[in-house]
Amino acid sequence: MSIQPQPDRVIIFDTTLRDGEQSPGATLLVEEKLAIAHQLSLLGVDVIEAGFAVASPGDFEAVKTIAQQVGVLGGPIICSLARAIRQDIQAAAEALKPAAHPRIHTFISTSDIHLKYQLKKSRSEVLAIAQEMVTYAKSFVEDVEFSPMDASRTDPEFLYQILERVIAAGATTINIPDTVGYCTPKDMAVLIQGVQENVPNIDQVILSVHTQNDLGLATANALTAIENGVRQVECTVNGIGERAGNAALEEIVMALQVRKPHFNPYFGRPVDSDAPLTKIQTQEIYKTSCLVSQFTGIVVQPNKAIVGANAFAHESGIHQDGILKHRQTYEIMEAADIGLAENSIILGKHSGRNAFRTRLQELGFELSEADLNKAFMRFKEIADKKKEMSDWDLEAIVRDETQIQVDKGFQLEHVQVTCGDCTCPTATITVVTPNGEISTDAAVGTGPVDAVYKAINRLVQIPNQLIEFSVQSVTGGIDALGTVTIRLRYQERIFSGQASDTDIVVAAAYAHMNALNRLYRFLQRETQKSHASGSASVVNFLI
Repeated sequence: MSIQPQPDRVIIFDTTLRDGEQSPGATLLVEEKLAIAHQLSLLGVDVIEAGFAVASPGDFEAVKTIAQQVGVLGGPIICSLARAIRQDIQAAAEALKPAAHPRIHTFISTSDIHLKYQLKKSRSEVLAIAQEMVTYAKSFVEDVEFSPMDASRTDPEFLYQILERVIAAGATTINIPDTVGYCTPKDMAVLIQGVQENVPNIDQVILSVHTQNDLGLATANALTAIENGVRQVECTVNGIGERAGNAALEEIVMALQVRKPHFNPYFGRPVDSDAPLTKIQTQEIYKTSCLVSQFTGIVVQPNKAIVGANAFAHESGIHQDGILKHRQTYEIMEAADIGLAENSIILGKHSGRNAFRTRLQELGFELSEADLNKAFMRFKEIADKKKEMSDWDLEAIVRDETQIQVDKGFQLEHVQVTCGDCTCPTATITVVTPNGEISTDAAVGTGPVDAVYKAINRLVQIPNQLIEFSVQSVTGGIDALGTVTIRLRYQERIFSGQASDTDIVVAAAYAHMNALNRLYRFLQRETQKSHASGSASVVNFLI
């Protein structure tokens, strides 16, 4: 599959599974990556950067699995990142073999500060390596993307020279990364214009941009790049990623939709053209956001543009009055545009399975019979505690009960806590081990959650350090579901867990167990592949 140069729309290159996963604590299982990849395909992204194949056996497996199951004929391009090193390119090519539309994305640093302190190579050496490795990648796949890392701080003349060489070597997409989020929109405009005016063969490729959010300018820089002729944008769901994150997919897509009359002329269209500027199915945005948040454990901030809890909320009396009289007085888009349902309360403890299934289908959830049964049982349990169940409650329940399950993991069987201002907080926990054994232990702590975690850790006996604990209310009211997100550290890796319940102590116990199961599975895999531990080292170079 090849995308023609300079199309009349923006190509959405999603790197949630590569750059997004590099967010601290956002480690994903292969099954979770696959679930997100399927959702990204439904969302309509053009390119899925599935991972960094050489980084680890887990990343290789994830790229290969996504290539097999999501990278089908007519589906999205599946991409793997690779340093400009033969070993990296070979690993990427091997992992991408099952994909109908594979792309190798290779990169090398080009700024003087990177060359001096990181690569310790001269410009001439980097120039030769880039050209040689693009040619080598081209021997495996037709679609090759090249990124000059830290392009925004690279000497322009050297940047133009290296881009001309790699295009001649066969690159089909040229990506300009603002690796450290240094650019302002004016800088970005000058950078892109300079590339277009000084690289003679730039019209033979798709011009792309990758903007980091260190100064909070990632989306602004990406949109400026689009105004200056860039036709591919690299972004992530919820804007997650290294350090302060990346340009947020949902922000770019909705900006292009809401402000279409502004952007149309940059594509040579009449101002009033109705033709879409991306292939994104915007009604899938909210569902995708929730899925990524659930699996990565990164909670979306309430005031986050487009997908935050407050994005369509109005508290000011003046705003409420205006909305009631005419929605567009204070809303420039509808919640339904991103697939966000109204918080209508329609189900309760007397509701039946059919009504439950129907409402889930209306919310966009298509569950297997097994998952439906688990979710329905959980719904009944919660409905006995809550008088009214909102759509947001239903979504929390479904996401909780249909999480990717870790094979042979630990199961939380029983949680009992005693606490009070004159009582030593005590937790009694019963766990079913991966071998099917049932174990019970009790522990005291500084509070009920601390006691729960100490008891679980004594039963599971996996070393870990709790580094983050957060609680978020799903809805309002005293009987609201609370979603607990936790992060555990094991050596240099971080594992997250999330769970919801009307009792936040119970939710905390399940969230802790979910994180421990991720850690347990990681340790299992590390043990299984210990004999090959020297075959692939973890790489952390980022574009």
